Amino acid sequence: VLYMPSKSIVFGCWNICRSPIAEAVFKKMATDGGVVDQWIIDSGATSDWNLGSLPDARGLACLRKHGIDTDHRARQVTKEDFMSFEHILCMDESNLSDLKRKAKSVKDYTAKIELLGSYDPQKQLIIQDPYYGSDEDFEKVYEQCVRCCKAFLEKTS
Repeated sequence: VLYMPSKSIVFGCWNICRSPIAEAVFKKMATDGGVVDQWIIDSGATSDWNLGSLPDARGLACLRKHGIDTDHRARQVTKEDFMSFEHILCMDESNLSDLKRKAKSVKDYTAKIELLGSYDPQKQLIIQDPYYGSDEDFEKVYEQCVRCCKAFLEKTS
């Protein structure tokens, strides 16, 4: 019997920093929690920059520092994602409006589009883009993703 994952999530951000970190963090948590086979986990960009690229090197370094690897390649969120994924969690208001606008072009879409930060127990709603920032900014994104992914995973388990 082929077991099909019953839950699905795609993390969305502007580009190659936040969503690949969130995806990698969530995958590790689901793996450590023994539930990764219940999930289809992905991430995508709201823009078409850097398609096919690896995540930002500073983000990869931050993940490695925490013992997490990713082989993610940047892709754009597609219209199909709004039908095939149960959850689309994004990082800021701009991502949210981009995704909601794109979703409107998909008849009867089923994905629940929310801010990942809405799950933060510390109530940091927005996960700021660290692209023009420092290593500390990437670390902050990582910590926010850990808190939010943990809360989201607990809520959906």
